[in-house]
Amino acid sequence: MQITRNIRPVAVEERGNITRVVDSPSPIRSVLLITSKAGSVRSNHYHQKDTHYCYIISGKAEWHEKPVAGGKTETAVLSAGDMVFTPPMVVHAVKFLEDTVFLAFATESREQTDYEADTIRVKLI
Repeated sequence: MQITRNIRPVAVEERGNITRVVDSPSPIRSVLLITSKAGSVRSNHYHQKDTHYCYIISGKAEWHEKPVAGGKTETAVLSAGDMVFTPPMVVHAVKFLEDTVFLAFATESREQTDYEADTIRVKLI
């Protein structure tokens, strides 16, 4: 599991701050702003091609993942300022411990038909 913790601004000045959330050679094709209520569960799936980063703006989430090919499930609690990277062929699921707002940066289209064609549903949690 690849987590970047407590992302901080790269520039702090009187006009405000600049925080580099994603700096990747992967082309980002979509950015989603997602809100989730405490106690809810999302994902329970994997993507065949999509790679994504999920950056927590506020709240707290318990992230679970494991490779499709097998292995142990890893679990981590993410808080505001944390980001998790998920490559293709990794089953992931998230339980929201608090009302949470996060950004998902994806390398594939998130048009519903494209998303469904790339997504395989699996019960992880």
